[in-house]
Amino acid sequence: MSQKIQNPQKPVPKTPQMSEQDFITDQLSTEKYLCNSYSLAATEASHAQLFQDINQIANETHNCQRDLFNVMFKKGLYSYDAAEQQSIQQDYQKFTGYKNQFPYPQGQGGQNYS
Repeated sequence: MSQKIQNPQKPVPKTPQMSEQDFITDQLSTEKYLCNSYSLAATEASHAQLFQDINQIANETHNCQRDLFNVMFKKGLYSYDAAEQQSIQQDYQKFTGYKNQFPYPQGQGGQNYS
């Protein structure tokens, strides 16, 4: 049985006006969209300096997105389920097996991913 990880949430009144939760949820959605867009733009950049500039902006955007997530989590507006140890071990074994599929043996022409 998984455990829900969440901080206490204060009640949000149901009104036609946007609440603090509505605003911050909208901001988080926008930051996620921007993260995806900048990542795509960086992969398409043909000029080295343009790539570096977009990559820097993308990193700043990722940091903003993470900061918003942390604020939402602290306010109890975001929760997630704790992973069970067995599930973590299964995923670890699965992804560890993937490194055997890389085209180069470790230490010979490719990155060492361990």
